[in-house]
Amino acid sequence: MTTSADPSTGPVPYPPADPAYPSTAAGSFRFWFTSCRWEWSTELYRMHGYQPGEVEPTTELLLAHKHPDDRDHVADAIARSVDQGEPFSSRHRFIDTHGREHAVMVVADRILDDNDRPVGTAGFYIDLSDTLADAERDVVEQRLPEIIESRAVIEQAKGILMGMYGINAGQAFKVLAWRSQETNTKLRALAEQLLAELSDLPSPDAATVATFDHILLTLHHRANLGSHR
Repeated sequence: MTTSADPSTGPVPYPPADPAYPSTAAGSFRFWFTSCRWEWSTELYRMHGYQPGEVEPTTELLLAHKHPDDRDHVADAIARSVDQGEPFSSRHRFIDTHGREHAVMVVADRILDDNDRPVGTAGFYIDLSDTLADAERDVVEQRLPEIIESRAVIEQAKGILMGMYGINAGQAFKVLAWRSQETNTKLRALAEQLLAELSDLPSPDAATVATFDHILLTLHHRANLGSHR
């Protein structure tokens, strides 16, 4: 992700919220490394329980909302972003102003200046709540024929997301459906493109492969144990 805008000139306006997709399902943000300045979309304010512009998003405010068990992890992720110019990506929980707990996945990319130097990170909070809102169900129902027709490739894409992010099948589908709605791209096209670009990922290290080998070669022991319960 590249920007030619000078971060010191202030925030670039976000596009208006799409009424076809639930405002609390995903919210976008930008974070500028030098000034440690956050920008939240309308959806992200509402996800935290605020009206847009009601408060100034700061690192301190962001951390104050985090679940106590996840706060240090998020603080470390933010510090790593600033120190190493990395995207701010995380999976954690936060508490909104109404006391509700949200389990979210944060996916982000770097913001690069005209010289390809990282100056910030931009991405999305995705609410992984187990309960689909009515509007989200409508999205699923509208796309049901496409989902049925493309089940095999979508299931493969879900499996990739589950393994990469440590989420369940329903949450993985929610991520795909969100990107489909956000970008006005068919689910099948997104799933096929994800599969096509898997080869761009770096190979897992030897320790990860060895651990997976062990799991694969001993699956039958645990499967048989479970079948006799």
